[in-house]
Amino acid sequence: MPVAITALSFRIRPLLAALCLGAAALTAAPAQARGPEGIADVAEKVIDAVVNISTTQTVEAKSAPSEGNSAKPNLPPGSPFEEFFEDFFKNRRGEKGGGPRKTNSLGSGFIVDTAGIAVTNNHVIADADEINLIMNDGTKIKAELVGVDKKTDLAVLKFKPPANKPLVAVKFGDSDKLRLGEWVVAIGNPFSLGGTVTAGIVSARNRDINSGPYDSYIQTDAAINRGNSGGPLFNLDGEVIGVNTLIISPSGGSIGIGFAVPSKTVVGVVDQLRQFGELRRGWLGVRIQQVTDEIAESLNIKPARGALVAGIDDKGPAKPAGIEPGDVVVKFDGKDVKEPKDLSRVVADTAVGKTVDVVIIRKGKEETKQVTLGRLDDGAKPQPASAKSQPEPEKPVTQKALGLDLAALSKDLRGRYKIKDSVKGVVVVGVDNGSDAAEKRLSAGDVIVEVAQEAVTSAADIKKRVDQVKKDGKKSVLLLVSNGAGELRFVALSLQ
Repeated sequence: MPVAITALSFRIRPLLAALCLGAAALTAAPAQARGPEGIADVAEKVIDAVVNISTTQTVEAKSAPSEGNSAKPNLPPGSPFEEFFEDFFKNRRGEKGGGPRKTNSLGSGFIVDTAGIAVTNNHVIADADEINLIMNDGTKIKAELVGVDKKTDLAVLKFKPPANKPLVAVKFGDSDKLRLGEWVVAIGNPFSLGGTVTAGIVSARNRDINSGPYDSYIQTDAAINRGNSGGPLFNLDGEVIGVNTLIISPSGGSIGIGFAVPSKTVVGVVDQLRQFGELRRGWLGVRIQQVTDEIAESLNIKPARGALVAGIDDKGPAKPAGIEPGDVVVKFDGKDVKEPKDLSRVVADTAVGKTVDVVIIRKGKEETKQVTLGRLDDGAKPQPASAKSQPEPEKPVTQKALGLDLAALSKDLRGRYKIKDSVKGVVVVGVDNGSDAAEKRLSAGDVIVEVAQEAVTSAADIKKRVDQVKKDGKKSVLLLVSNGAGELRFVALSLQ
């Protein structure tokens, strides 16, 4: 079975058969191998602030499975799961499809304010008709949704504190101060078993697993499983330094690779959701891409770093500030930008309307621009994809350069490749197989707008610029390329 990245909420269904297989002999590990003694103190201090999140939603019923797939596991007499499976399979044999039914799911959460505020994952409560918090002593309280942020998978809930029952709330710690190998404690509701404490270490920080635009997870080997979603990850001071969200596993169970949203991100999201009921992220108004070694060499940037501006939104804050395509952002509001993700995160975390200094590299020299941030529209529609070429009987006059067949833009070519009138440059009508251009995914219908940061209008312009770059001793040439819709990107092609 392939390895999968799995959200940790747990929909009630038969427990894994592995839970009921034979027992293996266990040898007690030395005390020092089980971690520091302070783990017990942390668990005792915070356990009452951790809650189970139970949700109910209406779904369309599925047809009952065949008897061959419904065999009840062979459980030892007196097993704590015997009654659970007995009830489950009795209900399953009588189940009929064809109409809506209620289904339950379980996750975890934690109280951050004794006035009645809790935090969990968005996917734990998504599409829920009813949300309930179950305290450590079994008290069940109905909760309401304050707001969610899908991009960080976080949600804030509010509830009415029970009378004559003091609540325990936990505080956030500073996830930026975490060190590799530092001990952490996870508490949650794995497989609906109730408050469960596990411990491990910080395996990695700032982990990007391509699950969202602001990935910067804490990776831990503390055992977390389905049902742990939304539960807290504590340091040994009893502070929340992360929210357990995802695991990598071939089976859905813990193999020691879990991920938590860092508290630095959580604090900002929770504050905004409590204040506004939504996220208000900063917006720079640029499209960015990675600065590869080839691009860095073309732009005289050593070492390769920063976020390359590939396009500017005409209505965005970057344009009036003087930021242009081809600029490389290396610092934003005093914070270093080593790669595009760094810029995305720091801009999103900056207050809307704040004026910040943005340090860019333009033609090998650093410049500072002042930008007043706008507000990101998270509901923006995805930009259209590149148009596919359509066959045309008449062949245009072409010239060869860089493994490309190039032609001047004409009305016929604009129509064939659906290129907007606003796009200017030289159109690609063919790409040599095996060329660097093919490897960099240039294709017919792309338009070369600039070569070595100078505009081109003909194949002759391109050849002239390429020859000059070769004379300057460069190993690659930087192209600014547009698709038919006008979306820009930079591509560095080898000259060797």
